[in-house]
Parts: sequence; C-alpha cells; structure tokens
Amino acid sequence: MKHIIIGLIITIASFLFLKYNEWLIRQTGTWYWAERHFGSEGGTRLLFKLISIFALFVGLLTITGLHERFIKWIFAPLFKMPLTP
Repeated sequence: MKHIIIGLIITIASFLFLKYNEWLIRQTGTWYWAERHFGSEGGTRLLFKLISIFALFVGLLTITGLHERFIKWIFAPLFKMPLTP
C-alpha cells in the first residue's frame, strides 16, 4: 500500500510539472547548459519535459510495484546479476 501512495505522489507531481512547465521556467529562468545542449531556444523546456516524463514513468512503475525489477533489469549487465528475483 505504501508504494501505491508514493507512486501516486510522484505521478501527480510529474504531471503537474509537465502541465505547468512554462510557469516554472518563468519562475526559475532558462538554464544555459540546457539551452546550449538541447537547442538555442527551448532547451530548458525540453529538459523539463524530459525530466517530468521520466518521473511519470518512475511513478507508474512504483504504483505497479515493478520499480525494483526494472532497476535490476537495467543494472544486471553492469554487475552480472541474475534477473530472477
């Protein structure tokens, strides 16, 4: 039950982060690094959207309880771990 609540919080926060992206940029300003690496205009917007989509994915994985298996699947080749739980 705990992972469902945490997942819902992450999912709702990332959805709001995605929806109010422009407001957040007006509050924080643009980031030079993001503008330089992601494009001349709109690099910060793209970075914020990518972060919020990733957080939305993590939130949905947490709600379903698949976050631990997904992390093991991602890092298994690095540490030569078996994929079975």
